[in-house]
Amino acid sequence: MKLVKKGDLEYYIFENLERAGVKHCFSTRLGGVSEGVYSSLNLAFREDKPENVIENYRIICEAIGTDSKNTVWTRQVHTDNVIEVTENDRGKGLFTERQAEGYDGIYTDKKDVVLTGFSADCVLLFFYAPDVKAVAMTHSGWRGTVLEIGGKTADILAKRYGADKSKILAGISPAIGKCCFQVDSPVVDEFSDKLPWSKDFITDDKTEEGKFFIDLHGINQRILENHGLSPENIENSRICTKCHPERFFSHRITGNARGSLAGLISL
Repeated sequence: MKLVKKGDLEYYIFENLERAGVKHCFSTRLGGVSEGVYSSLNLAFREDKPENVIENYRIICEAIGTDSKNTVWTRQVHTDNVIEVTENDRGKGLFTERQAEGYDGIYTDKKDVVLTGFSADCVLLFFYAPDVKAVAMTHSGWRGTVLEIGGKTADILAKRYGADKSKILAGISPAIGKCCFQVDSPVVDEFSDKLPWSKDFITDDKTEEGKFFIDLHGINQRILENHGLSPENIENSRICTKCHPERFFSHRITGNARGSLAGLISL
């Protein structure tokens, strides 16, 4: 994954998607106009000034060669629900009512539709199916990861458009890393029940009894591979958002007193 700097603006891109000519980015908190706890590139309304959020989208979309008027949002609720959008959905979320309630995956084969996902420690998964010219953006927090939403998104691209999953290019965004994602037994039990193999990505916290660390980056990569993606086509950032609060908004650090990061992808 590569960091791009344009003046005060900083964002990340996946090199596999860049080589394929796909317009995309994963934002940082740097380079926008928001203030206070939202400083400065906040990409969700929350309680920020709407005009600041709209300007932040103009800045980031212009930087990657897209138009903020073409963005499409859903309301993420940690499900495994995935929805298709088209050119008729452009602007939903930023300028009109959101596309839909309760969808954490979004996909399209239409040009100039900017799929948008939100994060402040959760994993975002980027997909591009080159053989059928389709893209997807999937929000995969720990609940979505347990439900294998990333794998289900790849399955949908294959079923809906006929994509060859072995050719799909994927990116796994910065998110809270295994170094910092401390959980208790009920969360570990969810993974053990639904994904027995995930034990390979869970370790005991040696300093605190009954606590564990989970590798969401690793588990999401394994899910994608289990659903037919080629390992060489998956670019895993392995960047921890909690370790770098100067660059990323982190829910684990500040709770709700924060802005939101976003992933954008468009044909």
